[in-house]
Amino acid sequence: MSKKNNLPKGVVADRDRHNNVRLYFRVKGQPKVRLTEKPDTPEFEKELACARLGVPYNETTAVKTEQKRITKEHTFQWLVEQYCSRVKSQVNGTLLGRRRRIFDEISNSTTAAGHRRGDLDFRMMTRKHVIELRDTLRDTPGAQNEIVKSISAMFGWAVEAAVATVNPATKIKKLDSGDGFHAWTEEEVKQYEERHPVGTKARLMLHLAMFTGLRLSDLAIAGKQHIQNGWLVIRPKKTGKSSKVVVEVPILPILQKTIDASPCGDLTFLVSEWNAPFTVNSLGNKMRDWCDQAGLPQCSTHGLRKAGATIAANNGATDEELMAIFGWTTKQQTTLYTKSANRRKLAGKAMHKLLPEQKQDEKSPTDLPVEESGTKTA
Repeated sequence: MSKKNNLPKGVVADRDRHNNVRLYFRVKGQPKVRLTEKPDTPEFEKELACARLGVPYNETTAVKTEQKRITKEHTFQWLVEQYCSRVKSQVNGTLLGRRRRIFDEISNSTTAAGHRRGDLDFRMMTRKHVIELRDTLRDTPGAQNEIVKSISAMFGWAVEAAVATVNPATKIKKLDSGDGFHAWTEEEVKQYEERHPVGTKARLMLHLAMFTGLRLSDLAIAGKQHIQNGWLVIRPKKTGKSSKVVVEVPILPILQKTIDASPCGDLTFLVSEWNAPFTVNSLGNKMRDWCDQAGLPQCSTHGLRKAGATIAANNGATDEELMAIFGWTTKQQTTLYTKSANRRKLAGKAMHKLLPEQKQDEKSPTDLPVEESGTKTA
């Protein structure tokens, strides 16, 4: 039931005799615990944490569940706490939370000798240790690269802040993780739209992602307050603090039509069943459900962003135009798309050169003039 209702693990929804929905935390062999806070809120997360620990929920116990263990100076755990507390105003909250979860996993893991890594002196950490963590804590190249990237970010800050002298994660070769997220095809978009018609939250999510280029973290907070004179104006959460970049894109008519026909919240376009804004994780889970319902297990929110960049590049968008649309601050990301698009165009124009010289007058189909009707002329 939890998956069906997009609820956290262990949380179930029951209806009382008046047909009111009530949430409970349930563990086999233990009495179920009533949850009264509103889902997708910090208070709900604290109440759920208390339920999992088996302690009554109130303000005091909620604070206690969040208290950090006392750590010794210069341990890895100590470095993590220093980093997370001192950069929280500089790093996007979602990204910092993801890194913190990785650091906590590292801290709670043990070495071959049985020592808890969080209790070890971070100053003794070397390149060898980072590679060992990368290879043992994760199974896929993308996730393994994320381990190295997170450690490098923390130690990079530590070196700059004179907390550490070296960064053990520098110059570790990035593993080939393939093309990453699957980019949606036109057929997949049509398949999704057939399952989720106009007027549904699922269709609104699709068009918001397709026609704004926003990341999942920004789709979770985007609302009518971000529309100014027909333009969407929003500071991306991922890069807003570091680069101060602001994304400004016009609202396309097709997107405006979808927004007008869809149920929207007061502060965000997309709201949960309880009419509350989604958290980033819960919106990602909901999109996963919508894609599965449409028979598209290979598709994701980020895949729509990737597909949009591909389409724009194939339609002639420049690096600067892609940077403006997608909020990128360097050409490192855009050239992945523009180079691919340019190579395709160049191949189309030059393919006839593979023919023997006497047949090169038989032009490639891409070089033939096209009438307004769309039919090719000889």
